[in-house]
Amino acid sequence: MTIAAILTNKGRDVVSVTANQSVLEALRLLAERRVGAVPVMDGAAVVGIFSERDVIHTLAAHGAAALDRTVGDVMTAPAITVGPAEPVIGALSLMTRRRVRHLPVIEAGQLIGVVSIGDLVKFRIDRIEADAAAMRDYIQSA
Repeated sequence: MTIAAILTNKGRDVVSVTANQSVLEALRLLAERRVGAVPVMDGAAVVGIFSERDVIHTLAAHGAAALDRTVGDVMTAPAITVGPAEPVIGALSLMTRRRVRHLPVIEAGQLIGVVSIGDLVKFRIDRIEADAAAMRDYIQSA
């Protein structure tokens, strides 16, 4: 299965920020949308990703003044991305190797979605459960 299948089930709604927004504004957006990370956009280009981890590192280094910094000052850049044809297992491997939890999905230079490690793990578990159910049905019908 591919990332495109994840986006088909999850949807392609993407919330994003720009590099010149304040960390506080971006934090409010994360809280409002109940997400752990957002892509940072410059026009149509993904220039980084802003995550809860970035906030923690910035707060530890700068204290409360971190909230007044810009997203561009604290984001992780460049963003690690995948295409919609990437196999789910390949994306999981990439996330593990690069120690990231969110991947913007890029097609023809355009952001078409974001997948999280939770999305990918849920998909894998659903597939394993479906395979197990099919195997039980097969055994019971034999």
